[in-house]
Amino acid sequence: MTDRRKEGKDVIIFLTKEEMEEPSKVELSEPEEQSGLILPDGEINWNCPCLGGMATGPCGVEFREAFSCFHYSTSEQKGSECFQQFKTMQECMAKYPTLYPSSRDEDDELGDINPDEIRKEAEDKVNEMDRKATEKNEEPKS
Repeated sequence: MTDRRKEGKDVIIFLTKEEMEEPSKVELSEPEEQSGLILPDGEINWNCPCLGGMATGPCGVEFREAFSCFHYSTSEQKGSECFQQFKTMQECMAKYPTLYPSSRDEDDELGDINPDEIRKEAEDKVNEMDRKATEKNEEPKS
């Protein structure tokens, strides 16, 4: 006969030899399909490891706003309407230089940022994250 005992947060279950020999009756749910940066419905997967925690860090809100703007951009030059969101994100990141190292020289002033430079950096980062997510999803499943 099965004996159960609760110790703190744990439940200890003692089984008889006969109970151990019975096949398990536990049913596991189907594993969730791994998804990359973009979910099948076209939404952004903020939990994608390819984002490296950017969506949840101290500038997570700013990152999500800028990234969303770029992702959903329909302008001829993708993301061209997202300058303010990326500028706000860059200003936030400048407050945390150890978490968000700059790819520009330290002497650059935030006010001298070229919108085309920010857009190019953002496109490069998004494309790199997209590439990593795609590579991860294309790995053979065993």
